[in-house]
Amino acid sequence: MSGSIFGKLFTVSTWGESHGEALGVVVDGCPSGIPLCKEEIQKELDRRKPGSNPYGTKRNESDEIHILSGVFEGKTTGTPISMLVYNKDHHSADYSEIASYYRPAHADYTFDKKYGIRDYRGGGRSSGRETLSRVAAGAIAKKILSALQIDLFAYTKSIGNIVCSEENFDRETIFKNKLYMPDSQAAALAEAYLKECMAQQDSAGGVIECVVNHLPVGIGEPVFDKLQAVLGQALFSIGAVKGLEFGEGFAVSQLKGSQNNDAFFIDNEGKVQKKTNHAGGILGGMSDGSPLVFRLAFKPTPSIAQTQQTITKDGENVNVNIKGRHDPIIVPRAVVVVEAMTAIALVDLLFQNMVSNVQSIINFYQS
Repeated sequence: MSGSIFGKLFTVSTWGESHGEALGVVVDGCPSGIPLCKEEIQKELDRRKPGSNPYGTKRNESDEIHILSGVFEGKTTGTPISMLVYNKDHHSADYSEIASYYRPAHADYTFDKKYGIRDYRGGGRSSGRETLSRVAAGAIAKKILSALQIDLFAYTKSIGNIVCSEENFDRETIFKNKLYMPDSQAAALAEAYLKECMAQQDSAGGVIECVVNHLPVGIGEPVFDKLQAVLGQALFSIGAVKGLEFGEGFAVSQLKGSQNNDAFFIDNEGKVQKKTNHAGGILGGMSDGSPLVFRLAFKPTPSIAQTQQTITKDGENVNVNIKGRHDPIIVPRAVVVVEAMTAIALVDLLFQNMVSNVQSIINFYQS
């Protein structure tokens, strides 16, 4: 299977299955000298782990991270950083009957047709559990961004038709509710909505918004490796993502050029600024120095307890009730995954940007 490696200079390679012995990741291209300890990575994993909130799967995994290489005496060594998490609470018997049929809205059918064999225990390689490897790698990427004073954060923008109000936005509130919403009123309404979905044995979707502040101008390439293109690959690789928009997104189709264009001006400190940010921080495929802003649409969790129609591997029409422990909503646990993939993509582009100008190379070697 190809396609398990992301990046050019800062590369991330994930491995493992949902119900296998373990899952892990190898991060290559990480500079030496970065202070890094197990607890920093664990903190990120705890935001995503099963059982972390009442609206997630009841699978009880500690997701304890083990660093196998690339860190010595509390600092990165510049060599590949290998990490793993052992699976401990995998109830594979819950999935035994899935071997005979294809679950609606899952990768079962396509995986089987492509490879002729699939690990049906919880989705195997296609399971959302694979994202723990990304979060572990993302914790390292975030350390690099932090060293550059780049501020990155994501939050739940909406669940179902309940949308956070800009007037009620409070960044500190994001970590004060289990849904990672910056609006406490919207969070309360969303919790009631989710309880209703759970009572109906159904699931819900939502939107995650991500903001990156203090990103230098010029990150991204003007043709195939545009900033939004690289982020698009990284973010669309998250299994439940069905849509992505930057800045005004699809709303630009309803604007006139005079409304959508962001006017430039020089501020009191002599710095270039924009009066608006309809572009979401990207011009010509490169960062423009204003906040990078984008939103992702997440589909409802496909595993629901309601009776659904599907087919068996032998081509027979059947009705099924999916067993197992599943999230009624993916969004809250995916917030940290979005941050991780964004950080990984940005770090890789930042490294590539270091050789875009010959003077930068001269300054490095002659300093």
